[in-house]
Amino acid sequence: MSAKHPIIAITGSSGAGTTTTTSAIKHIFRSLNIEAAFIEGDSFHRYTRPEMDKKVREAQQEGKHISYFGREANDFGALESLFSTYGDTGAGKLRRYLHTFDEAVPYNQLPGTFTPWQELEASTDILFYEGLHGGVVDENHDVAKHVDLLIGMVPIINLEWIQKLIRDTSERGHSREAVMGSIVRSMDDYINHITPQFSRTHINFQRVPTVDTSNPFSAKDIPSLDESFVVIRFRGIDDVDFPYYLRMIEGSFMSRINTLVVPGGKMGLAMELVLTPLIKDIILKKRALAELAPVDLPI
Repeated sequence: MSAKHPIIAITGSSGAGTTTTTSAIKHIFRSLNIEAAFIEGDSFHRYTRPEMDKKVREAQQEGKHISYFGREANDFGALESLFSTYGDTGAGKLRRYLHTFDEAVPYNQLPGTFTPWQELEASTDILFYEGLHGGVVDENHDVAKHVDLLIGMVPIINLEWIQKLIRDTSERGHSREAVMGSIVRSMDDYINHITPQFSRTHINFQRVPTVDTSNPFSAKDIPSLDESFVVIRFRGIDDVDFPYYLRMIEGSFMSRINTLVVPGGKMGLAMELVLTPLIKDIILKKRALAELAPVDLPI
């Protein structure tokens, strides 16, 4: 962690609601006049889409599994190196993974490929990561230790599968069978690399539908926010003002001493209420250090 060059990370699997959280955080950044470097977790995949398809086939022939949830398909070392470098210097390199044809056209590339690496914009206030592995730890790498505020986005597993099936078939052109196969192949990596991160987060937002999702593979649509509750769990954060949140968020209640439950339709409001003071504290500490830094005077 670095008070001088802080890092905020949203970690969560595909379809978990990270996009909603990102929108809330961007609004907070604008209100606090924060310039952020935005990092997409998919940019740390090891392989292009054709290369990944080949790796999956090779693994299947050997009776093994490989998925985007695991370390075989992702460069945890490069991600940790970026976080470490940014924390030390406020610099680093980024690239983008181009999911769709529309994303790839401006770069004159094919979908499923990477843009070239380039330097982060200079003099940013904060690095903001959204992806699968913002809090990942294994025997060789510890990404989580570099993060000043780690936020987990966690759907219940059936909701996650529904969102992945509908997104990947309707937006990314995959067949239903291919997506279901991907879900099966990814379970070991999900258990070993994704779920442990949610015990390291400072805050988790978990969406729980109030409609029947018992067979996610037959679902025709994604349960809406209004058909859900959001469970918000706090860990290691002092002075959480639960009475304030209960007053401000209609329909909210406490389920445990560290857990707030809010109606799904209030998720964006809850995120801004909860995250704004935490991000403000991080940026005030950064700016205080900048004011105390020695100034080089001309000789």
